[in-house]
Amino acid sequence: MLYHQTVRRGAATLSVGIAAFLALPILWVASSVLLPAGDAWRHIAGTVLGLYVANTGLLLGLVAVGVVSIGVLSAWLVASYRFPGARHLEWALVLPLAMPAYVLAYAYTDWLQFTGPVQSGLRALTGWQAREYWFPEIRSLGGAAAVLALALYPYVYLIARTAFGDMSRSAIEAGRLAGHSAWTGFWRIALPLARPAIAAGTALALMETLADFGTVSYFALEVFTTGIFKAWLSMGDSVAAAQLSSCLLAFVVVVLALERAARGRAAYHGTAPGKVVPPRRLRGWPAALATAACVMPVLLGFLVPAAILLQLAFADPDARWGARLLGLVGNSFSISGVTAIAGVLLALTMAYSARLSKSRVAAAAGRFAGLGYAMPGAVIAIGVLVPLGRLDNWLAGLIENATGANTGLLLTGTIAALVYAYLVRFLAVALQTTEAGLARITPGMEDAARSLGATPAAALARVHAPLLAPSLATAGLLVFVDVMKELPATFALRPFNFDTLAVEAYHLATDERLAEAAVPSLVIVAVGLVPLLALSRRYFQATRS
Repeated sequence: MLYHQTVRRGAATLSVGIAAFLALPILWVASSVLLPAGDAWRHIAGTVLGLYVANTGLLLGLVAVGVVSIGVLSAWLVASYRFPGARHLEWALVLPLAMPAYVLAYAYTDWLQFTGPVQSGLRALTGWQAREYWFPEIRSLGGAAAVLALALYPYVYLIARTAFGDMSRSAIEAGRLAGHSAWTGFWRIALPLARPAIAAGTALALMETLADFGTVSYFALEVFTTGIFKAWLSMGDSVAAAQLSSCLLAFVVVVLALERAARGRAAYHGTAPGKVVPPRRLRGWPAALATAACVMPVLLGFLVPAAILLQLAFADPDARWGARLLGLVGNSFSISGVTAIAGVLLALTMAYSARLSKSRVAAAAGRFAGLGYAMPGAVIAIGVLVPLGRLDNWLAGLIENATGANTGLLLTGTIAALVYAYLVRFLAVALQTTEAGLARITPGMEDAARSLGATPAAALARVHAPLLAPSLATAGLLVFVDVMKELPATFALRPFNFDTLAVEAYHLATDERLAEAAVPSLVIVAVGLVPLLALSRRYFQATRS
């Protein structure tokens, strides 16, 4: 009994320790509001802070409208109806998740700008000259919202698709008996039933919007993420950057609170959960409209930008193929691989410790460690770099006083700092996947292992790890892809002369070298497609079974 209590206390302590280590950057940023305001902060507050708030709020509102409109409509159509191409479109609608928003921004800027093929073809066709016609500006707040909506609507689509697919037949049939048409039944019955799921998917999309740096920076928008880097790099004031980051955290809290409120007030339950609504077959023009409505998001969110990038990469002699690209691939794969392995090991340790301890404290520690996934990369970069820089200076002074040697910075600007930031940002992905896999293993396995004299560590290595192999592989793959796409944390914390595919694409696009930016962008998309196709196939097979 004493041994078991010691194991449980040790497991809980280990889980809490890991969570505290990962939460330090977020806690430091949150505490920055208590620091005295400097000249840079007073300048920001008096000139552009209101603009940051207004633009960020407007961007969130426009993206919310876009992702809900696209995601809910497409989810309802593929879940409730059968029409030409429905089975293929069901999984194809998730493809834009492999296309980072900043890559979409680069592709559409080349396509829609004044010198691009669309406007050039329009002028050739009509004979118009510059300033003789109006064309929507892609580099605008509306353009950024459209790009982000096309990239992020799958968050709403996936969750709403599950909600609509699991919907009780009795509720829909009751609506039909009450005289509701297909449209009014959707609006008055299905939509309220799916509201919690739609709110959850929208919250995920909005948190990704707050975390975006590549799109808003490339479009030169005055929002919080661009303001953080201006305060840090242009004004040289890390405290002001941290205080702006704390304001951005307030937006994250508001989004999460709204999602929780929407989910908490909704209490809808089907009366016959085992009988789901059978899809209805569409024919004629309704079928054609349904197909078009589901094809357009895939076309605009993945196929068109992919075609633009491919055309740029293979048609322009300046496109960067060769040794430089191989070096970028090596950097990106190595840092992503190290983070994926570390993330899986930490996630496994935390999930197994919580299981052993059977403690609410350990379970809460796991949720606390997952907070980083809701935080923008720019916020985490500030939270890592500033405290780490101060620790570096303290260590350097301590070593110099003791030995007389000048060691310089030991942690800041190293791979270790970058991996730490990635773990803070993405551990939740690995932790949720690992916990889900561990929940499917009966506790009797541990009892049997202990009865044979195995320690908890031996039981984990010999019993649980082999059973968890598919879940651990999935967790590692998801972390790997997320790190490949991450831009703001990499941009801020990477070591000197250590560029990744994301950073290279951003630099080239910022310099208006879009043809050269196409190649690293395509590699990022190709890597993201691998787990996306595998996981979506498994997901939709499960939803149909």
